[in-house]
Amino acid sequence: MAIYKPGSPYGTHRVVEPKGVLPQAAWRIDNSPEIWDNEILIDVSTLNIDAASFKQIVSSAKPGLSPDELKEHVASTVLDIVSQRGKMHNPVTGSGGMLLGRVREFGPKAPRRGAKEGDFIATLVSLSLTPLKVERIKEVHLDKDQVDIEGTAVLFETGPFAAIPPDFRKTLALAVLDVAGAPAQVARLVGEGDTVVVLGAGGKSGLISLAVAREKAGPTGKVIAVAHSPSSTERAKRLGVCDAVLSADARDAIGTMEAVLAANGGKKADITINCVNVPGTEMASILCTRDRGKVYFFSMATSFTAAALGAEGVGADVELIIGNGYAENHALFALDLIRRHRALRAILEEMFPGE
Repeated sequence: MAIYKPGSPYGTHRVVEPKGVLPQAAWRIDNSPEIWDNEILIDVSTLNIDAASFKQIVSSAKPGLSPDELKEHVASTVLDIVSQRGKMHNPVTGSGGMLLGRVREFGPKAPRRGAKEGDFIATLVSLSLTPLKVERIKEVHLDKDQVDIEGTAVLFETGPFAAIPPDFRKTLALAVLDVAGAPAQVARLVGEGDTVVVLGAGGKSGLISLAVAREKAGPTGKVIAVAHSPSSTERAKRLGVCDAVLSADARDAIGTMEAVLAANGGKKADITINCVNVPGTEMASILCTRDRGKVYFFSMATSFTAAALGAEGVGADVELIIGNGYAENHALFALDLIRRHRALRAILEEMFPGE
């Protein structure tokens, strides 16, 4: 019989340096596949890299690379980060992502949450705190922010996960569960009759947020999408839930505000949802929002210092809300949204093809 060491519910027994912090704040954690009594060992098949992190890695490549060379750059960067830190924790963006894999082993005190050895699961906790060991990178999907690997990961007792439901392809489920916090949080924030602006509306979290905002704001509310590229703008239009779809660069705070005012009869939004995967969009979010309104920053590219000081600097009396990737039953909420919203599912299936 295997003898398991007793582990901390929060994974502090895995912290290598600096001591005294939790795994997410640690520079390096122990990524060995020998599990403690309250851990789950996972054979990883795919990493779903946080959108801000993936974009930063791609943008750090030298100009003019071919797609294959760019894939090699991404693979090399991911391997370097994991080898240095024991986790996929981008030191530039501070963000991670989540993973898809098959359960190899449950520690005797690890919660099973209805899963068993051999089941495919998606972790609902950030790669920035998940012990990860990469043996080989098999493929880099530049269009999906995903990396197929051979390797192992460890999930702590407190780390939520979801079994992949049979009516979802794995790649689609992984993409949806990666941003499952967004729809659950948006549903709490938006009320009947609200005007909602979604920045970064053409990405997966933006599209999902648009769908939820429409349901919650109802026929008396207004949903305004702000996207950047032609393809993301087209996706927001195809979703069919928006009162207006604007094409703007959210790094241009004044230009974005003026576009929103023009589309909304000179009024600002009650709630602005930021899903943009590049830095520098804090002030557009703030300037698009009325006094005593709410700004929800789901994007991990957000500088919360810039948001707080920026709101102060322009005299904006708005509530700034940090995006939380976890909410009670958020995985079920997100999957049910996709099931009932045919247009949303069709767009996401196109964005995330595969098994």
